Amino acid sequence: MPIAVIADIIGSRRLDDRESAQRTLDDAIAATERAFPLARQPFRPTAGDEQQAVYDTLDAALASTLLLQLTLPDAVAFRFGIGIGPLAPIRSAAGEIPEGPAWWAAREAIDTVHAKQRRAAPSARAWVVGGADETDGMSMPVPLANAYLLARDQIVTSMSERTRRLTLGRCLDRSQKDLAQSEGITQSAVSQALTGAGASAIVEGFHALTRRAGS
Repeated sequence: MPIAVIADIIGSRRLDDRESAQRTLDDAIAATERAFPLARQPFRPTAGDEQQAVYDTLDAALASTLLLQLTLPDAVAFRFGIGIGPLAPIRSAAGEIPEGPAWWAAREAIDTVHAKQRRAAPSARAWVVGGADETDGMSMPVPLANAYLLARDQIVTSMSERTRRLTLGRCLDRSQKDLAQSEGITQSAVSQALTGAGASAIVEGFHALTRRAGS
């Protein structure tokens, strides 16, 4: 079952330089796709401050959005709406228009993230929506995926920009020694930063997702 993902920039109207922020996003998306090309259709800009992507599995969508979160600097952040269901694009003179239950679910999911950020879960950055017919037989039920996302977002949003870079490096199997050299710090400092931020849970979760996405 296809997985549609809508991403929008958090606080885009407050950005001092929207064009520079867009370049940062484009670079982060390209880097993520190079590291793990999991998308059927990689993120591409649509109207306003949104990006859209399509994945073949929920595991792939969750893994890819994590890498993107870890890649972005402090000044720019995404929220993600992840929808499960059929895709039914409409042909037009300007090309295909994304349409279908997966996109409707993704839109509902991103609205849910907005609501949770205002009240119950300020650190929320992603949510999954899918009807019962769309999720039957899936390897990761929607409630379990959302529980994972709430915990993941709490950890990732608490990290500094450097710690996110270190966590990204570990997700991509870079050694602590290599990361220390890149950051100009000691290997001990890398270890302490990762341990203090709870990065091991994020890294192990990513590896579990990518093993399943590639199976």
